[in-house]
Amino acid sequence: MVGPPGFIRGAVSRDEPSFNDLQMQHLLPPNDRVRPQGVFKSDLMCRDTQTFGNYSLKFPQLEAHPGDYIALQYQENGHVTLLPNSPQKTDSGMIYIYGTTNPHDDDRFVDIHKVWNEEGTGGNGRGMLLKTWSFDDGQCYQLNEGQTSATRQRNYPKAAVQPQGSDLWCQTDIRLPSTTQNTLTIYWVWDFSAPSSPKIPNGKSEFYTSCMDIKLAKENHNYDISFVEGQDLNFAGIKAQLLNHS
Repeated sequence: MVGPPGFIRGAVSRDEPSFNDLQMQHLLPPNDRVRPQGVFKSDLMCRDTQTFGNYSLKFPQLEAHPGDYIALQYQENGHVTLLPNSPQKTDSGMIYIYGTTNPHDDDRFVDIHKVWNEEGTGGNGRGMLLKTWSFDDGQCYQLNEGQTSATRQRNYPKAAVQPQGSDLWCQTDIRLPSTTQNTLTIYWVWDFSAPSSPKIPNGKSEFYTSCMDIKLAKENHNYDISFVEGQDLNFAGIKAQLLNHS
């Protein structure tokens, strides 16, 4: 990974004494929704603090070229290494990455998720599916006493480097479309829904979203890549993802 990082819209520092996860979390359906349950047609893709262009000097938007590879990083918070703590879940869920050069602040979740497709012809045709991948990238971990964490610490050792510290963050690596101009908006969706079970006969929807804008340079980076083994994991992409664009 090279170049300065970029952030989601409305990012808040975790170093602030008043910080809590709910400040940036966008959960659909929200926990306080009782009846009817589920995602509403009116639910927005982005939370109200993540409107288009909401950035600060401390947390700027990402700058890149069309055709560049970028890593979307996130912490697993035990949803990988302590999955048994969520017995109603069979796995860590799936990540869906959507892109558009024509975002609207009132973009609705149900108009985009599993509607926009890879061809860009789904739904209203304003965006496309860029990638689908497991939330568990196969190597990420946080330090805890779980067996998965212990195994991954042995298999993927790294120095403690900020901002990750001793943890190894999860990531989804994507290649930016080569035909975009000016700004590309990314909608990141994590489907962590519970399947049907004796305790939850109808299952339970649980989606988390984040929204970000990427400022694109005019020059197109249409290049082939090869993967260099043995990189510092604090700054390395994941080979399986970089060489598999879907």
